[in-house]
Amino acid sequence: MASGIPIEISGLSKHFGPVTAVDDLSFTVQPGKVTGFLGPNGAGKTTTLRVLLGLEHASAGTATFGGTPYAALPRPLETVGAALDANFHPGRTARNHLTVYATAAGLPKARVQAVLEQVGIDEYADRRVGGYSLGMRQRLALAYTLLGDPGVFVLDEPINGLDPEGIKWIRGFLQSLAREGRTVLVSSHLLSEVQQSVDEVVIIAKGRLMKSGTLASLELDSAPRTIADSPDRPALAAALDAAGLEYTEGRSGFIVDEPDPAKVGHAAFVGGVELAALHRLRSGLEESFLSLVGGGDES
Repeated sequence: MASGIPIEISGLSKHFGPVTAVDDLSFTVQPGKVTGFLGPNGAGKTTTLRVLLGLEHASAGTATFGGTPYAALPRPLETVGAALDANFHPGRTARNHLTVYATAAGLPKARVQAVLEQVGIDEYADRRVGGYSLGMRQRLALAYTLLGDPGVFVLDEPINGLDPEGIKWIRGFLQSLAREGRTVLVSSHLLSEVQQSVDEVVIIAKGRLMKSGTLASLELDSAPRTIADSPDRPALAAALDAAGLEYTEGRSGFIVDEPDPAKVGHAAFVGGVELAALHRLRSGLEESFLSLVGGGDES
């Protein structure tokens, strides 16, 4: 197994004509952790990964593996396992696909069977990939990344298309790689897909860095609040106003800027308002994430 090395993005920018896809982006991904690379669709995640893997040229800045560009790695498949999509020739079998790459990289053919077993598709290895489900193609993509037993993994939306069992499996798989000291970077446009897998997050929007740090630091970015609802919402609004409580109205009731539900309940009691719901709303990772990226997908 190759040892994990940092992924280093420094002052990276990428322009496509007048369009800026990545704008002065800097962050580091350390070995021994699973790092989620997050942002809405169109945020610049895939462009960043393509520059990192030498598939696009940077307009400015650098993207390296421990200071070395991908193109300069002496044995890239044994240093970096990368999967940017799950597209394969539909007429080839999984075994054939992996054998071609193993042979080209000078790897022992025994690695093909080993990685097929590791990702759990060995019994389907001699079927044509055209008959694979999206989840099976995702597993085949992971098998490819494992061929060289690398120390660094760069995975673009690896959970997309997996069923619940597959999602549970890949979460354990990613964590096991990190525990072995490898560097794992996983992109997603949905925090909910990866929040049980990642240790660190790098969040971008419109090509710019919004936040990097631990999941805990993301959750602390927004204070907990209280949900309150009533059959008579106008009366509840009046009671909250009288108590000087700030709030916004949502589908499930009023989101009150007060972490203690007892205080909200007391305001309703004083106002003689019947409550249908009263509970604490932890700000949650998802809410913090959406506030950072602007609440939705970018085109």
